[in-house]
Amino acid sequence: MLAVDAKRREKGKLSWEVCTHGGRKPTGIDALAWIKQAVDLGAGEILLTSWDADGHQAGYDNELNRAVSEMVSVPVIASGGAGTLEHLYDALSIGKADAVLAASIFHYREYSIKEVKEYLAGRGIPVRQ
Repeated sequence: MLAVDAKRREKGKLSWEVCTHGGRKPTGIDALAWIKQAVDLGAGEILLTSWDADGHQAGYDNELNRAVSEMVSVPVIASGGAGTLEHLYDALSIGKADAVLAASIFHYREYSIKEVKEYLAGRGIPVRQ
């Protein structure tokens, strides 16, 4: 599995850069190129965190999620931005992610895992029961 922390290079542009240190240090590496190279080298799954969205609970960066999901043939886990049940659904449908990572909504007990699974199943998303 490759974990990638990405940050948009310029607002409104579909270009992201790999970053480190919780999104604070840019590397100069194009995130899409790095992910493609890693998959070509054998990475079997991508954990993709958008540092533009992480911690804001305003939704995932579904442009990033979709760009990566459409580019690679391995599962993509969207991370960074979950604030509502709809955000989770959007990452899976609009962002085309295969799975979602959520933290704050569980840490702060805004939703239970059961509520999330029931909501997603009700929207036609396959979930483990």
